[in-house]
Amino acid sequence: MRVTVIGCSGSFPGPESPASSYLIEADGYAMLLDLGNGALGSLQRFHPLYEIDAVCISHLHADHCLDLCGYWVARTYRPSGPPPRIPVHGPEGTAARLARAYDLDPDPGMTGTFDFETLRRGPYDIGPFRVTTALMPHPVEAYAFRIEHGGKALAYSGDTGASETLVDLARGADLFLCEASFLDGPGLPSRLHLTAREAAEHAAAADVGRLVLTHLVPWNDRDVSLKEAKAGDYRGDIELAYVGAEYDL
Repeated sequence: MRVTVIGCSGSFPGPESPASSYLIEADGYAMLLDLGNGALGSLQRFHPLYEIDAVCISHLHADHCLDLCGYWVARTYRPSGPPPRIPVHGPEGTAARLARAYDLDPDPGMTGTFDFETLRRGPYDIGPFRVTTALMPHPVEAYAFRIEHGGKALAYSGDTGASETLVDLARGADLFLCEASFLDGPGLPSRLHLTAREAAEHAAAADVGRLVLTHLVPWNDRDVSLKEAKAGDYRGDIELAYVGAEYDL
């Protein structure tokens, strides 16, 4: 299983990265986790645009789903003809949300291009992957993912506040992509996002093999995020996500 970071900026695109998107590949199958604003352009640097087999959307905030609008245009109006429909797995209401975003009539909306399916808690199979999801604390319906293939496991937090459920989902994962939106400081809102230190605490509790901090908000100092994460109890490798980073599991 290969994981490629397509976008890792939190809340809005930054100067060096679009918003959240990750390419997961195995056995010739390519699946996207999230497709936030700006990510469609970045994707074309790393994978053919029409050779994506499925998309999973963690939640319906713009920085995780909005570039599906551009992808709908690219697939629907391809000069040589539209490619086959692909499944888009997302929270309930994903099809209607994206139709509104592009000012389309909800029937048919984007259903001629995307086969929308509501996320299940799992485990269930998407292509060669065994996928398990868990509901996270966030202002909207939001999911974390565990993706397994060939005896290896990737955990992806999506957007979340502190969560024992996330620890359970990530337990023993070889790679943990965990959001680190906040730096330590007073008055941080609860049930919204994690600090880098909290991301490391979740990684330690889950005993993951490697921690990659992502959803890094552009106004934060990335080096400070890394320093705060490394000050915690997690003793495995910790690094910052960046566009083009590849992880072979």
